Amino acid sequence: MELSTSAYEALLSQSTGMLTVIDETGDVRYQSPGLGLLGYADADLVGENVFLHVHPEDRERVLDSFKRLTTGAVDGDVEAVEYRFRESDGSWHWVESRGTAEPVSELGGYVVDSHSIEKRKAAEQDRSDILDRMTDGFFAVDREWKITYTNDAGREILGRAMGYNPETAVFEGRHLWKEVPEAVGTTFYNKHHQALKKQTPVTFEEYYEPLDAWLSIRTYPSEQGLSIYFRDITEQRPREQTLEHRERVLREMHTLTANRDTSFTEKIQALLALGRDELGTEYGSLSHIDGDEYIFEVVDTDNDDIEAGDVVPVEATNCERVASETETLVAGNVQRDTPEETERAGYAEWGVSCYLGAPVIVDGKVYGTFCFYDTEPREQQFGDWEVTIVDLLAHWASYELQREQTTEQLTEQNRRLDRFASIVSHDLRNPLSVFEGRLEMARETGDAEHFDAVERALNRMQQLIEDLLSLTRAEMEIEETEPITLDSLADECWEVVATDDATLTTGGDVDEAFFGDRSRVKQLLENLLRNAVEHGGDDVQVRVGSLPDGFFIEDDGPGVPPDARDDVFGWEYSTREQGTGLGLSIVRSIAHAHGWQVRVTDSETGGARFEVTGVRSSSPAKA
Repeated sequence: MELSTSAYEALLSQSTGMLTVIDETGDVRYQSPGLGLLGYADADLVGENVFLHVHPEDRERVLDSFKRLTTGAVDGDVEAVEYRFRESDGSWHWVESRGTAEPVSELGGYVVDSHSIEKRKAAEQDRSDILDRMTDGFFAVDREWKITYTNDAGREILGRAMGYNPETAVFEGRHLWKEVPEAVGTTFYNKHHQALKKQTPVTFEEYYEPLDAWLSIRTYPSEQGLSIYFRDITEQRPREQTLEHRERVLREMHTLTANRDTSFTEKIQALLALGRDELGTEYGSLSHIDGDEYIFEVVDTDNDDIEAGDVVPVEATNCERVASETETLVAGNVQRDTPEETERAGYAEWGVSCYLGAPVIVDGKVYGTFCFYDTEPREQQFGDWEVTIVDLLAHWASYELQREQTTEQLTEQNRRLDRFASIVSHDLRNPLSVFEGRLEMARETGDAEHFDAVERALNRMQQLIEDLLSLTRAEMEIEETEPITLDSLADECWEVVATDDATLTTGGDVDEAFFGDRSRVKQLLENLLRNAVEHGGDDVQVRVGSLPDGFFIEDDGPGVPPDARDDVFGWEYSTREQGTGLGLSIVRSIAHAHGWQVRVTDSETGGARFEVTGVRSSSPAKA
């Protein structure tokens, strides 16, 4: 049985919702009492075009939905449409409407069922207002990767990524990965798929090349999809922006290091300036670590509180850890990243709160560090690129210092070879010539006097050969050391020196032990004692004593003239006709092989005084 028009109207009037009947032109043919919610009574809207009461910004969308009804573009009920409808007092009210796909002929139009969504929209607006006030970007996607919401900051970054105007584009409903296909397969893609699949939050920082930006991402999953918070942190990572930038820095490093017109120190200075600019630190330095001392070898900074040549205790610096572990130390914020280092004076007293340093290795041992630091901590940790830069600089410094040392060693070896050749060709040739001449004359005359000259020539040749061998051995690297007591070894050496009426006394803490190669230290002392006797006279008085970091041997002889003190350690320097000139060269070589220094000055009586310093005591208190 078909219902009459009045029956339909009676049925519709019982509905608690807002029902209207609209003809194909949009005119209202019927309204239910439910429209009283919007202030309309009886038939206030009947005969009016309903679309005139739709908000202008929503009208086109609503008209499009209604057109689909009238043209039969849908099967069954048309999808719901949300829009703002004018209330009787002129204010706007959010409603959701759904119409039947076929008109009801008895009523002369389509039945449209509407209900209020004002509360839901108000809640959404509150959430939107909160999210739009966020400085972080935010957007949400459903499980099909379609964007369901974006805040203002999110629209800004998504607009840049997708190539849309963030002020006019509609992002909702767009497929994230189809809109940014260049992100597929990247960390962004993999991390978000991981979060959705495992339903676990993810947090990471990553460089996104299409935007030339570093992004900090926090993603939280739910059954509906993902909520993604992100922030552009490029300003905090200004030096890690592009491959082009990295290539430029590497080219600049190559240009600086390949310049043959600049010295090693000048190159280091330029590299430190480059590193400081790249890392944004206040200080950069190449240091040399010598025992307990940290020596600033080259420094780059804009202030003068640290200068090249300054020395501080190595234990006060983070570099001690770099040297002991021979590994790069990375601490963007010392208190946060390496809290165990906050007890050092470098942090507690000098305020070094940010540090990145790598070891400089020469000849297999730690020479020092190449480091950068600041009194201000960094918000972010140093990145891989920044660590790589410092490692490269430290490796280059290591290579150059090693090459410089090798060059010096080769130069010294060539110099020694030249002098060996000179001694062999000249000093040995002279007694050999005497030997040959006298031997021939002895054969002719039989005079014994010539045999005495032959013997002296042989003795001379033997002494030269022994001294050459001693010098060669003296320059060999020290491999093992042992505790040595100065007074007992000096007495032992004195016994083998031709002393005549000379005397030896000791003074100071000569019974305190120090570390050294005993056989070579014995040779050093014998040469110094023999030198004192040979140049001080038969009755010379020799004294051996200790220094805070070494020992001395002095005599009361004529001494060494000031203008000759730089020459006495040279090869072939001798004031005696029969001397080889190698004795004090052997002394210097033995001292240098131990890492000691030796110099000549005046004794209290005006004689010669040889001081050996840089000697490491075996006493625990001084070690």
